[in-house]
Amino acid sequence: MADLDSLADQIAHLEKEVTDAIFDTVRAQLRADDVNAKELEKRLAKVRRSLQKAEALLRGVETD
Repeated sequence: MADLDSLADQIAHLEKEVTDAIFDTVRAQLRADDVNAKELEKRLAKVRRSLQKAEALLRGVETD
């Protein structure tokens, strides 16, 4: 089980990096009204949700 916890910790770290990228993208949107930034934000948000689900599954938490 320790391996799964370690993997879940790595995924949690990735989720934090994706969250940081989302904030950077939102700031870019506000500065430049960049349409591509909005699409990137949407994709990154999907990635973040998937990482959150993966982490929860590895830790044995029910997700729905």
